[in-house]
Amino acid sequence: MPELRKTIWGSVTRAPLCFLTALLIALGGLGVPPASAQFGRVLDAARRAAEEAKKAEEAKRQAEEAKRKEQEAQPPASPAPATPAAQATTPAGATAQPSTPGDTAAAPTFQAYSRFDFVPGEKVVAVDDFTQDAVGDFPAKWNTNGSGEIVTVAGKPGRWLKLTRAGFFIPEFVTDLPDNFTLEFDLTVPPTFNSGQALNVALVELENLKLPAAWQTSKNVFTFTAHPGATTGRSSMITRQDSTSVAANTADTPQLGAKSGNPVHVSVWRQRQRVRVYMNQEKVWDVPRAVTATAKFNSLFFVMFGVDTDMEYYLANVRVATGAPDTRNKILTEGKWVTHGILFDVNSDRIKGESYGSLKEIAGVLTENADVKVQIVGHTDADGDEGANMDLSKRRAASVKAALTREFSIDANRMETDGKGESQPVDKNDSPAGKANNRRVEFVKR
Repeated sequence: MPELRKTIWGSVTRAPLCFLTALLIALGGLGVPPASAQFGRVLDAARRAAEEAKKAEEAKRQAEEAKRKEQEAQPPASPAPATPAAQATTPAGATAQPSTPGDTAAAPTFQAYSRFDFVPGEKVVAVDDFTQDAVGDFPAKWNTNGSGEIVTVAGKPGRWLKLTRAGFFIPEFVTDLPDNFTLEFDLTVPPTFNSGQALNVALVELENLKLPAAWQTSKNVFTFTAHPGATTGRSSMITRQDSTSVAANTADTPQLGAKSGNPVHVSVWRQRQRVRVYMNQEKVWDVPRAVTATAKFNSLFFVMFGVDTDMEYYLANVRVATGAPDTRNKILTEGKWVTHGILFDVNSDRIKGESYGSLKEIAGVLTENADVKVQIVGHTDADGDEGANMDLSKRRAASVKAALTREFSIDANRMETDGKGESQPVDKNDSPAGKANNRRVEFVKR
C-alpha cells in the first residue's frame, strides 16, 4: 500500500489543475492507509470529482474568454495618472512583485465591509511581520521542507515571505490554537499569476511537533485553500475529525482576483466547533461543525503541493489572538473594553477596512444602551518619537469617534477622545506580539 500511495502522489504532481484540486479534496483527509475496498471507493469519488472540476474549469475559462473579448471590443480608456504606489521602486537587493499598468484596482472601501463581523481575540499571542529577518533570508522563527525568502514588494508596505518551492511552511512560534482564537495574515500574488496550484492553509493537531511532515495524517485537521485566478479565484474547504474526513466543498472567491494587484487580508475565527474564514470583506466559509469540540490544534501550516510558471505567493503580518471579546460585559460591568481589532495604516490615523467588525461590535453596545457615554483612548507601541506617538494616538482616537458617528450614527456628544501614546504599555515592547498588544484602542465608560 505505501508503494501504491507513492505512485498516486507521483502522478498527482504531474496532473492537470482540475484533477489535482479534486483529488486533494477526496484524499485531503486520508491518514493511515485504508483497506483496499475503501481506497477504491475514494478513487472512484476522486474521478467523479475530477470530471465535475474539469467541467467547472472549462466553463470558467470560457466565461473569462468571453469577458476578455467584450473588453477588447470597447474603446480604450484614457490612461490614469500614475499613483505613488505605481511609481514605487524596489530597494536594492529586494524582489519586486510584477505589475501591469492599468491592472491595479482600488482596495475595498470601508463601506464594503458592512457585513464583516470578524472581531479579533482579546490578547495577541503571536505575531510575525518579518522585521527581525534580513531580506533574502528564510525567517528564523519558521520551518519548511520547501524554500522561501524574505523580500520587499514595490508599492506594498512591510516585508513579505515569498514561497519559492513546493512544501510546507510552519511558523514555529504558533504552538497553541485553543477553542477560541483568531488568525490573520495578508496574502498577495503577482498580477501575472496564472491558474496554477492553490495555497493550502491548515490548522493541525500534531501528535509529535518534531514530525511536521505527518500533518496530513493527524487526527484533526481543518484546511482551506486560496486559489487566485485572473479575475476571480476559488477556495476549497476540507475537514478531518478524529481521523475521519467529514466535509469538503469548493466556492468561487472574487476577492482572489489576481489582476487587482491588491493584497488580500485573510481572517480565520474558531469558536469551539465553528470555523469562519474571511477574505477581505467576504465571508468565504462558515462551518458550524468544522472541528470536534475536543480538537487541540497546535500548529499552523501553509502548504504548496507544486510550483508552476508565474506562480508566486507572498505572506505577511501573521497574527494570532486568543479569547472571546465580551464587549457588552466589559463596557457595562467592568467599565472598559480594550480592542486590538481597530487597525490603522502605518504611521497614520486612517482606519483599515478590516476594523469594521470591531467598530460594529462597540457600536451595537452603544446603540442598545443610549445612556452610556465613553471616552475613546488611543495607544501606540514605543517605536519612533515619543511626541509623534502621542499625537498619533490622539488622532487615531478622533478617527474612531468620527467613524462611529459617520458609519453607525452614534451621537458625537456621547464620546470624548484622548491619546496616551506609548506612555501606558500593557506588554513589553521588545517583540512583535508585545508591540501589537500595546497598539490598542480603549473604550472607557464615563
